[in-house]
Amino acid sequence: MENQSPLQNGALESAVGNGGRSGDGSALIFLGTGCSSAVPNAMCLIQPSDPPCQVCSQSLSTPPIILLIEEILMCNTSLLIDYCSSDGIRNYIIIDVGKTFREQVLRWFTFHKIPRVDSIVLTHEHADAILGLDDIRAIQPHSPTNDIDPTAIYLTRHSMDSIATKFPYLVQKKLREGQEVRRVAQLDWKIIEEHYDKPFVASGLKFFPLPVMHGEDYLCLGYLFGEKCKVAYISDVSRFPSNTEYVISKNGAGQLDLLILDCLYK
Repeated sequence: MENQSPLQNGALESAVGNGGRSGDGSALIFLGTGCSSAVPNAMCLIQPSDPPCQVCSQSLSTPPIILLIEEILMCNTSLLIDYCSSDGIRNYIIIDVGKTFREQVLRWFTFHKIPRVDSIVLTHEHADAILGLDDIRAIQPHSPTNDIDPTAIYLTRHSMDSIATKFPYLVQKKLREGQEVRRVAQLDWKIIEEHYDKPFVASGLKFFPLPVMHGEDYLCLGYLFGEKCKVAYISDVSRFPSNTEYVISKNGAGQLDLLILDCLYK
């Protein structure tokens, strides 16, 4: 990131206290830091325990002053990078678009005056990272014939194959004979590799994939990015493979300015 500290205007307290972003530099905006099922948990509401779950109960009875922080905590984990390059060009890159993406747009895009999404980067293909893909059309220019520039989306081959099964209409390139045109999100699918030595550039910002374990039978990605400030964003992690642990150490990529961790509950 350039021109300012990694958390300026993007930290939870700044999102609440500043009434939106200010300044001309880059920023990180936490759209959600909640669990995969979001908060409150439905079972805590329809079959409450005795005593009731404090977290879920509090999320429904929070004073307005604290509500902004609570809404970050309730939504699926997601990060928006408001990236301002050295030539002053501003791009908006989002990491993961989960089940609560629409809520995040209504709350945080309007609050921070985010006009669009230029690129999407996915960590993996679970519901809490991809089920908002259908709603991308709501933040794209309206075109009944889908005649718009697609939004670039970066993901692994495994995630691509899974999404093609879950959202075939988002992946389909050509209409079948007799098939009607329906307005759907226009996405430009870009396959990335699961290795630190295979970086990619999304909307002008270079990302280095950081493979981590999501349980012992599943690999997902974190990302290292930033030019003047090095940021490692790692969600849904239960264990660091030795190679990734080395990369984010002082002996690897060098001293990090910011490490963001979302640890998997065991």
